[in-house]
Amino acid sequence: MTSDQTTSTEFSWWLIPGRFIRREILPVLTDLRLAIILLLVIALFSVSGTVIEQGQLPDFYQSNYPEHPALFGFLSWKVIQVVGLDHVYRTWWFLSLLVLFGTSLTACTFTRQLPALKAAQKWKYYEEPRNFTKLALSAELEGVCLSSILPILQQKSYRIFQETSQEKDDILYARKGIVGRIGPIIVHIGIVAILLGGIWGAMTGFMAQEMITSGDTFQVKNIVDAGAWSSKDVLKDWSVRVNRFWIDYTPTGGIDQFYSDMSVLNNEGKEVNHEKIYVNKPLRYHGVVFYQTDWGISNVRVRLNKSPIFQLPMVQLDTKGRGRIWGTWIPTKPDLSEGVSLLAKDLQGMVLIYDAQGKLINTVRAGMSIPVNGVNLQILDVMGSTGLQIKFDPGIPIVYTGFGLLMLGVVMSYFSHSQIWALQKGETLYIGGKTNRAQVAFEQEVLAILDQLSSLSNVKKS
Repeated sequence: MTSDQTTSTEFSWWLIPGRFIRREILPVLTDLRLAIILLLVIALFSVSGTVIEQGQLPDFYQSNYPEHPALFGFLSWKVIQVVGLDHVYRTWWFLSLLVLFGTSLTACTFTRQLPALKAAQKWKYYEEPRNFTKLALSAELEGVCLSSILPILQQKSYRIFQETSQEKDDILYARKGIVGRIGPIIVHIGIVAILLGGIWGAMTGFMAQEMITSGDTFQVKNIVDAGAWSSKDVLKDWSVRVNRFWIDYTPTGGIDQFYSDMSVLNNEGKEVNHEKIYVNKPLRYHGVVFYQTDWGISNVRVRLNKSPIFQLPMVQLDTKGRGRIWGTWIPTKPDLSEGVSLLAKDLQGMVLIYDAQGKLINTVRAGMSIPVNGVNLQILDVMGSTGLQIKFDPGIPIVYTGFGLLMLGVVMSYFSHSQIWALQKGETLYIGGKTNRAQVAFEQEVLAILDQLSSLSNVKKS
């Protein structure tokens, strides 16, 4: 075998993958049915990620999604954790669906949309009357010159191309709405940008949860979900102080809204940002977003006789789903042999006091004092804690840009690409046209043009 034959053989081996991709892979990727199926599957799992709480601890799913009985007969905490439904948007299979859908759109753009735009930009004059018979809408006018139609087309925003010479008959081509051919391409670019933003955010972002007592300063550390490429550097060199947490109640005692007054502090303890947050109004700093999502009772401040003020932690009790109650135990003797239990269900200051046998002794409000076990117990304050969900998602600007392009592309796609040809043969003017959408509106437009020319000739429609 000669060297030329060897080189030719090696080159043919390099061509095989390219031919296989063009003939086997591309037709599948650009199939509209595949895109629709992928979109539906992505939408289905996106809904599941909205319905099923994301990034919670295993105990949460075990208590809310038991095996017996399983939700819908199959959805238990084991299924959720094995499949990854507790962090849908970061699972390998969901990201793979996004990549496959984006690849399909990109392939469709290069193999269909861009060639369609290129073909729309190309045009040729119709130099023979028989060319007009192939058009869905055409007409013949007697005794009208080609120049009569020029001001009418200009008034209707057509771009006109005309050729006139002694050797050739007068020829005209006009078009408008080429932006309608660009619109689908912009739509595809917008969707791909949204997918890329989602993937980038899932791989580089993180989510944390913190329960902070009113008055405390903290740094974000309790990260419950993070992407494979996420970095915590954005959390360095600053902290957050919860200046105050409070709840507004309705006249009937229900919660109207809960608030957190928060300050961002630099390394020197100076305030660099300040915000009062509540549900749907977060604090944003360096791309990190703090959402108000929960609340609790953290501590109770008490005094026994004339003792120093004690700040005792309160813990949430298991009520088997019958409401939220926090409790603590207060010793009334130095040897801890006796004491009372304090229970509270909200931050309105009402506290229930029980003895060691579980008997209700009294009900007091913050600021009041009562005698128990031979001492004077004063309830000074019930302190709340704010539940914060902290998110960092670098892909959001890309997603917003994609949505902007998507909306722009949708608007552009509504423009019809309309084309009109005209040919002057002696005393006869041939006119014809076609459009890619809004066929009825285009026919009405062409008929209006013919009506304006009807005063100059008898129209013979073909």
